[in-house]
Amino acid sequence: MAGGPLIGVTGPRGRGWALWVGAVISLWLQGARARRIAPPLDPATLDGLDGLLIGGGDDVSAELYGGQVRPNVRLDPERDALELAALARFWDTGRPILGICRGSQMINVYRGGALHRDVKESFNLTRHPRTPLALKTVAVCEGTRLAEAIGLEKVRVNSLHSQAVDRLGAGIRVGAHDEHGMIQAVEAEGAPFRVGVQWHPELLFYKRPHRRLFRAFVKAARERGADG
Repeated sequence: MAGGPLIGVTGPRGRGWALWVGAVISLWLQGARARRIAPPLDPATLDGLDGLLIGGGDDVSAELYGGQVRPNVRLDPERDALELAALARFWDTGRPILGICRGSQMINVYRGGALHRDVKESFNLTRHPRTPLALKTVAVCEGTRLAEAIGLEKVRVNSLHSQAVDRLGAGIRVGAHDEHGMIQAVEAEGAPFRVGVQWHPELLFYKRPHRRLFRAFVKAARERGADG
């Protein structure tokens, strides 16, 4: 554990550097280190990790949950395969998992759930602003691990997604929702730290609630490492 817990952070190959830097800063502020994990998967990159962060990026392919792929949507099948393999390796261990945006969706899909492929269409939204700024309010569900971590009933978040969780996967519950009823966070029931948020807390490291989420994640990784 010298140097703090080591967290694997998934991302696309050759892209997504702003999200990577945000994750590195957010983890560093809580005393953790980051290891970038990008396609193609080298299983050795998953060795020695104390926690797993499934990052944001391209849409999750609808083929993974029996849906039809929308035209003109950028997908990353190599990354889909990498993250499913990483989740399979981590899920039955005590090591914590945090999903961000696409990562939250991927956690749900891994557990057999499905997604709304286009939230504007699914929720009849005339507008769906996409911004890295915390301009959207979501309600955090009482009694959840997310509520315990953030310590608020409502939190201001950013919004950069076009998909969202629809049918929940096995053992997955809602952690937060917005005014339209759209699921904004998910988490595993009665399990080690497995939390997914639809927003990008790594881009909001300057705000306390989002630092507290990373603090809870890193704390779980540190405790898991101390337990061996």
